[in-house]
Amino acid sequence: MNKSILVTGGAGFIGSHTVDALIKKGYKVRMMDSLAKPVHLFGKPNYLNKEAELIIGDVRSKTSWEKALKKIDLVFHFAAYQDYLPNFSKYFDVNARGTALLYEIIVEKKLSIEKVIIASSQAIYGEGKYKCKKDHIVFPSLRMIEDLKKKKWDFYCPYHKLSLTPQWVIEKDFIDPHNQYGISKYSQEKIGLHLGKRYQIPTVAMRYSIVQGPRQSPFNLYSGALRIFVTHLLAGKPPTIFEDGNQIRDFVNIHDAVDANILVLENKKANYEVFNVGGGKKYSINEFYKTVQKVLNTHIEPIRDGSFRIGDTRHIFSNTGKIKKLGWKPKRSIEESIKSYADWLRTDPNFKKIKL
Repeated sequence: MNKSILVTGGAGFIGSHTVDALIKKGYKVRMMDSLAKPVHLFGKPNYLNKEAELIIGDVRSKTSWEKALKKIDLVFHFAAYQDYLPNFSKYFDVNARGTALLYEIIVEKKLSIEKVIIASSQAIYGEGKYKCKKDHIVFPSLRMIEDLKKKKWDFYCPYHKLSLTPQWVIEKDFIDPHNQYGISKYSQEKIGLHLGKRYQIPTVAMRYSIVQGPRQSPFNLYSGALRIFVTHLLAGKPPTIFEDGNQIRDFVNIHDAVDANILVLENKKANYEVFNVGGGKKYSINEFYKTVQKVLNTHIEPIRDGSFRIGDTRHIFSNTGKIKKLGWKPKRSIEESIKSYADWLRTDPNFKKIKL
């Protein structure tokens, strides 16, 4: 008999693509999604897989969870709140409390859930990891607004006042999230992994880098550089590059992220583990913008006015050696991610309604 899988946030970006892959592999899939704005600004998206059941529900609701978990064997928990708004309590209400409710109901109802896979985030690493010229490893604290206003973007070694070189972060590195989203996602991780071990519910946490590709909501301001660059350039307008554009990131294609999801679902060696899921290559935002220009065949230059966003990380990129040991590796290029996203946006009937 085919296993039944619940995918929370199944109408969203990573969720919907994971649903497609699960259906293709023969799983029976149920989605639970609130279809909340701004991600789903125009309601139920037309790309949802018709072979999957959809329940409109909220992860903050015990009733929603009880309905969604009936006759379910496995759970992908993607539903989350993310934005730049300072409504701090909502991040924890949705991301942390929603996850706690999942385990509460599994235990309370004695449900035979075989595995839970939680969507975590690279954001939990905060400002990441650096090395100074004297080989000291440094995990910097949050950058101060006063420094950012003076365009002091980079960190210096607190011991020797020397410049620092950013390093790849690994799963065992010091965790120090600096914004409300990162803190809530780390809380979600700890809830899942610790309660999972306590009650013998195999749990896996996936720390995604910046995932890119079609279905990434153009109405969600948290969607990142690809959304900003492509929506502006397709409209013939210059986007703004924050700070000096030398910030370093790694980007992973949505289909590579889905491959990782399926791998940890079906591999018992992944149980009770956390995994970075990244693209394996690092790019400055300036380099990334030039690649977007090339893919879209445009010469529009960005606005560089030294503006910044409070809470943005300077440099962060994830080492994926741990999940590669299970047999996964990223296969798609950032050019593929950019092209597929732009092609998808061009076919979106609501494209002209995007606020730039």
